[in-house]
Amino acid sequence: MSQRIADYTKLLEQETEKIIVGKRRQIDMILMTIFSGGHVLLNDLPGSGKTTLVKTMAIALGCDFKRLQFTPDLLPSDIVGMTVFNQKTTDFELVKGPVHTNLLLADEINRAIPRTQSALLEAMEEGQTTIDGTTLPLPQPFMVLATENPVERESTFQLPAAQMDRFFVCLSMGYPEAGEEVEILKHLGSRTPYEEIRTVTTPQILLELRREAAEVSVSDYCSRYIVDLVHKTRECPWLKQGGSPRASRSLYQGSKAYAAMQGRSYVIPEDIQTIWLAVMAHRVVLTSEARFQKKTAESVLEELMEGTPVPPGRKEIFRETRGAGK
Repeated sequence: MSQRIADYTKLLEQETEKIIVGKRRQIDMILMTIFSGGHVLLNDLPGSGKTTLVKTMAIALGCDFKRLQFTPDLLPSDIVGMTVFNQKTTDFELVKGPVHTNLLLADEINRAIPRTQSALLEAMEEGQTTIDGTTLPLPQPFMVLATENPVERESTFQLPAAQMDRFFVCLSMGYPEAGEEVEILKHLGSRTPYEEIRTVTTPQILLELRREAAEVSVSDYCSRYIVDLVHKTRECPWLKQGGSPRASRSLYQGSKAYAAMQGRSYVIPEDIQTIWLAVMAHRVVLTSEARFQKKTAESVLEELMEGTPVPPGRKEIFRETRGAGK
C-alpha cells in the first residue's frame, strides 16, 4: 500500500526536477499536501520559480490545470463563474469559472481585494461553489496552489487569518545555491522545456493514493505528540495566536502522507517533525515583543519543537502500528 505512494513520489520528483533544480524539500512538501487533500501557498520573491514549479507539477500529475492572475479589479464571479443571458436561446446559462478544475494556480493571490479572496474559501474547504444559488461540486481531486509576493505592499491585501488557516502548508522557494543557478542557466537559460515533462499520474490515481495515505496508522503516542506540540503554540508567550484544531488535523493527515511517501504504513515522530514548520509557520502570529526581539515564526516553532519531548516507548509503538490501521 504505502510502497505504491513511495514509488509514485519518486517518479513525480524525477519529472519535476527536470526543470526545478535543488528544491527537493519544497517538492516533497507539495506532494505531501496533495496526498493529504490540502492546498499550498508559495510565499516568495518574484522570479524565484513559484509559477514554474506549479506548472511543471501540473503536467507531471496529469491534472486539468488553470491559471488565474489575481488583480485588484478581479471579482468573485471571475473565479467561481456567473449566470449570463444567451440572446440566441433567450435563456440564462450557467458559465463556470476557472476554479472548476483539478489544479488552480492562483497567481499573486494577495493582489485581489478581500471580497474576491473570500470567494475561494468555499471551494477550498467544501470542494464546491455556489453561483446564483446553485451549488456545483468541483472536479476531484481539487487543489489550490497560490503564490504571493511578501515584499510589495502597494496594491496588495493581506490574506485574512481564516484563509491562511485553510492552506495546508506555506512554503518559500528561496534563492538557489551558486552551483544550482549555474545548472539552471545551462539547461533553462533560453526557455523552459515543459514538453520534456512526462505525465506520471491521473486524477483517478491521485484519489486512490489519497485513500491509501489515509489508511496509514498513527499510534496514540504520536497523536498525543501532535497535540502537545500544537498546545505549546497556544501557551507560548511569543505568540498571540497559536495553532487551531485544524492545524492539529493537518499535522495528523500530513504525517500519514509523509510516512507513506517513505514507504511506511505507520507514522513515527520524525515524520511530524519534518512537516512541522511547513504546516504551522503561517498559522501562528507573533507578538509585538517577539518581532521587536527579531524573532520569526520559524525560530519560535523550532524552539517549541526542541522543548517538547518525543513520546516514550517508541519501539513498542512501531511494533504495534506496523500491522494496525486507523
